[in-house]
Amino acid sequence: MMKFFRGLFPDWAVEWPKGLNLPLNKWTNDFVEWLVSEYGIIFETASDGILVVLVGLERFLRDLPWLVVFLGVGALTFFSSGRKWGLTALVAASMFFIGLTDPRLWDLSMMTLSVMLVSTLICIGMGVPVGIAISRNDRMRDMVLPALDLMQTMPSFVYLIPAIMLFGLGAVPAVFATVIYAIPPVIRLTDLGIRLVDEDIVEASDAMGASRRQKLLRVQIPMALPNIMQGVNQTTMMALAMVVIASMIGTRGLGTEVLIGLQQLNVGRALEAGVAIVLLAIVMDRVTQAYGGRFIRTSARG
Repeated sequence: MMKFFRGLFPDWAVEWPKGLNLPLNKWTNDFVEWLVSEYGIIFETASDGILVVLVGLERFLRDLPWLVVFLGVGALTFFSSGRKWGLTALVAASMFFIGLTDPRLWDLSMMTLSVMLVSTLICIGMGVPVGIAISRNDRMRDMVLPALDLMQTMPSFVYLIPAIMLFGLGAVPAVFATVIYAIPPVIRLTDLGIRLVDEDIVEASDAMGASRRQKLLRVQIPMALPNIMQGVNQTTMMALAMVVIASMIGTRGLGTEVLIGLQQLNVGRALEAGVAIVLLAIVMDRVTQAYGGRFIRTSARG
C-alpha cells in the first residue's frame, strides 16, 4: 500500500516531514520549571495553608465517634430533604454499610471525605464567581469556555504530573488536581443558570431602579439556584472520582485500597473499597441534592 502511494505522491506528502514539528513537550516542561523556580515560594505557602486545613479536618472527622457521624448525616438528610424518611433511610444504610464491610474502611472513608470536602469548597469558592463573571461578559466567556473544554477532555491522570511538580507528593497535589478536574461543571451551570433568567424579570428589576448588584443578588442568582446547585452536585461527584485516582500520588483513603488490591490482584480488597466508594458517592449525592433543594425552597420563599 505504501509503495502505491509513493508512486502517486512525493515523499514529503507520504511521510511526515522530520523537520516539521511543534515542540510542545519542551515548551510545557520549560514553563513548569520556570514556574517552580520563580514562584515556588507562592506554591509552598499555598500548600502549607491547604495542608493545615486538610490535617485539621481529617483529624476532626477521624476523631468523631462513628455513631455521631452516622446520626449527623442522617439528621442533615432528614431535615434538608423535607422530612423524607425513605431518603434518610437510604443515606443512613449506606453510611452504616461502609463500616459494616470492614471497620478499617470507615477510617479511610473519613480521609477520602476530608480531601473531597476541601476540594469541593475550593471549587465552589472559585467556580461560582467565575461563572457569574462570564455570564455578564461575553468576551470573557469566549476565552473561558475553551479552557473548560480542555479541562474536561484532558485525561485525569495528566493533572497528577504538574500537581506533583508544583506541590510534591501527598494530599495537597491531590486537591490541586481535583480542583482542575472538578471545577468546570459549577462554572458552566452557574453561567447557564444566570443566562436562562427570564429577560422580562430582569427588565422589571431595571424598571424598579435596581442596581447591578441588587439585580444579581436578589433576582438573577436566586432564580439561577437550581442550575447552580446542580453544578455543585456534579462538582462534588467529580471531586470524589478524582480523589480516588489521586491515591496514585500518595493520598491516603479508599483509593489506596483499590490501588493495593490492583497491585496484589486481591479482588476482595479492591471490591470492598470500591463498594465503599460507591456508597460514599450515594451519600454525598443525596445529601447535596437534598440540601440544594432546601436552599432553593428557602430562597424562593424569600
